[in-house]
Amino acid sequence: MGLSLPHLLILAVVVLVLFGRGRISEMMGDFGKGISSFKKGMADEASPPAPPAGQIPPPAPASQATLNGETAVDSSNPSAPQ
Repeated sequence: MGLSLPHLLILAVVVLVLFGRGRISEMMGDFGKGISSFKKGMADEASPPAPPAGQIPPPAPASQATLNGETAVDSSNPSAPQ
């Protein structure tokens, strides 16, 4: 006892009466967007992640700062090495 063509046609008519033509097309559009979003997500996952764009290096300690590649010592801090 499977579904034959007349049974499927009656089922389709009942669904159209319950939901209306506009609502079904809207649901199918949402379904298509979901499928394309899923495919895009799978493609993004398969490709390696891009390296992060230029990161800012951490700041130098307060007692030492570099100026043109030379280390400058803060004379206001007596515990700083000289």
